[in-house]
Amino acid sequence: MRDGTALDQGGHGWTKSSYSSSENGNCVEVGRTPAGTIPVRDTKQQRRGPVLEFGPAAFQDFLDAVKAGEFPVQP
Repeated sequence: MRDGTALDQGGHGWTKSSYSSSENGNCVEVGRTPAGTIPVRDTKQQRRGPVLEFGPAAFQDFLDAVKAGEFPVQP
């Protein structure tokens, strides 16, 4: 985990999830670093909050688990 400021200053850009919603405040952004890792942050926190950084295989495992319904959406 690291501070999002360094990633913003590196100009790597962020993409907001298409599943993010302004209604309930559950917003996630992902990026990509030159090293090939995938940083993930809470949109509301942006430069102030922590960033989780995944390797490509770990991020793909996470996406596969989400698609398989292993993380049900909470109301």
